[in-house]
Amino acid sequence: MGNASEFKHAVQLVLDNVSFERNTTVQVFEATIRVLGALLSAHLIITDPLQPFGDVQPDGYENDLLELAHDLGTRLLPAFENTPTGLPYPRVNLKHGLPSNPRNDTCTAGAGSLLLEFGMLSRLVGDPVYESIARRAVKALWRYRHASTGLVGNTINIQTGEWMGPWAGLGAGSDSFYEYLFKGYIMYGDPEDLKMFREIYTSVRQNLRKGRDRCNSGQGNPPMYVNVNIGDGSLASTWVDSLQAFWAGLQVLNGDIEEAICHHAVYYAIWRRYGALPERFNWHLKAPDVRFYPLRPELVESTYLLYQATKNPFYLHVGTDILKSLEQHAKAKCGYATLHCVINKTQEDRMESFFLSETCKYLYLLFDKDNHVNQHARRYLFTTEGHLFRVDKTFRRSPWEWEGLSQPKRSKVEEQLSVVDARGMNGTNCHKIPTERRYLLPLQSRYQHQLDSFMGLNT
Repeated sequence: MGNASEFKHAVQLVLDNVSFERNTTVQVFEATIRVLGALLSAHLIITDPLQPFGDVQPDGYENDLLELAHDLGTRLLPAFENTPTGLPYPRVNLKHGLPSNPRNDTCTAGAGSLLLEFGMLSRLVGDPVYESIARRAVKALWRYRHASTGLVGNTINIQTGEWMGPWAGLGAGSDSFYEYLFKGYIMYGDPEDLKMFREIYTSVRQNLRKGRDRCNSGQGNPPMYVNVNIGDGSLASTWVDSLQAFWAGLQVLNGDIEEAICHHAVYYAIWRRYGALPERFNWHLKAPDVRFYPLRPELVESTYLLYQATKNPFYLHVGTDILKSLEQHAKAKCGYATLHCVINKTQEDRMESFFLSETCKYLYLLFDKDNHVNQHARRYLFTTEGHLFRVDKTFRRSPWEWEGLSQPKRSKVEEQLSVVDARGMNGTNCHKIPTERRYLLPLQSRYQHQLDSFMGLNT
């Protein structure tokens, strides 16, 4: 936002008050994406030699936030010790390490979405340990994907590698695993990450996508990604959850714009019905299965990315609609409250940190077209918690591997996989929307009416 003085004040509050020397047990995944990612992002912004957001460097700053991040990362390491699969325990005590009776199950996203933060920590402190254990966990999940469908499940036993949730989906428990395969490649340039992403992206489309073949042509039900059985791709449930709305944003990064338009439309239709997004919506019953809304950002994120890709003012309208709903239903005395029920709009005394780090941030950037981030989008990448990482070619080299050496010739895999920029787009994969469609509804009217009816908007 350009408020340098407030940023410096916030940094000083952190340095004066935050310590991880605490006898408290945290989720490794949440501590990584919310806390570690925030510290690293702020450090990168402070130390950016171009200072594009104004003079945000506090007086006397000596990598203090990086030191905090390094301390936290080290305290999370015990979660990765002594598991035969290489998958981490889901929780760790910041002071004493593993709990005395640790859980042996973890979700796919929790184990497989650590690479951006751990990789950045490794590169900034020059220690490969953090990145290596994050990559080990990703490769373990990849090793245990189903042989027939190529899908990964939702929950896995870290001791045996057995899938405890025998269904595959895009929502809670799985979402950011897909996201980090692609963003890991954009950030660090390992061709294996892109190869895995492209394979899983194809498997997801083949098995989870139901409905007509194309977004804006043909016959059949509205396209929708559903939860399926991991072994044969058969339908496992008739609900979608709100986190699945992120997929449209990932489709945009992958250049699959037309598909992103259709996926986004599903969740905006639900939003229009309730003025919020219930945690789970049953499309068969046309009613919420889980009624609360904790101010999640995924629909806003996809709206922002679709606007950046298409410049269609329809998405500004969507953002305005969401903003008005939040002001009307979620605003409280000291912030914005989780909606306990999207139907009667009762509130809970709780505001998640992702409301500020993601929901508000993406709404702000949606409307601030001249913001430095939007003017130089290829230079930046958002983590799954909305923290800003600078895309820099120096991060595509591992200092412990290449220091003092000339970079080797690209492998055959690298030659075959075209290098994508921070938006993930390349000449062969980006499905561009014709300029003349910029001011038309992204989804044709007949398909929009069909979708509205499918989601119960016409009842």
